[in-house]
Amino acid sequence: MSDTVVHAEPYGSMLYSPEVPCFIISWHGFANSEQFRFLMNRGLELYEAEAARTQPLGWLADTRNVQAVKPADQEWMRTDWNIRAHRAGIRHVSFVVPETVFGQISVQSYTHNVAETNDYEIETSQHRTLQEAKDWLRAAIG
Repeated sequence: MSDTVVHAEPYGSMLYSPEVPCFIISWHGFANSEQFRFLMNRGLELYEAEAARTQPLGWLADTRNVQAVKPADQEWMRTDWNIRAHRAGIRHVSFVVPETVFGQISVQSYTHNVAETNDYEIETSQHRTLQEAKDWLRAAIG
């Protein structure tokens, strides 16, 4: 079964993977703050709609091509998006590791922020390939 693109922008896409099942946010390069937040929010809307029909349902971030995520956007994730994501049912986030150092720093910052908060509990995991990220997520949400 292949992943289906459910929303596409030049800087990133949302895909649905029925085999896990999960939504995959796939970054294609740099996204400014408005673009980053738009795609994260659009992905969460899609997740919430599908979660009404499909349980369990996971979230996977394919960050192989992500660039730096600005500190203000990291803070927005920590104090806004993650809280809404947790409320929607996201308990595990599986990452495909970025290829750039700036992307790696962004993912490490996200992982650190999630681990340090008491406002919600989201388990994260980092993987070298998309298939490894899917396998971990399938087991985690199962």
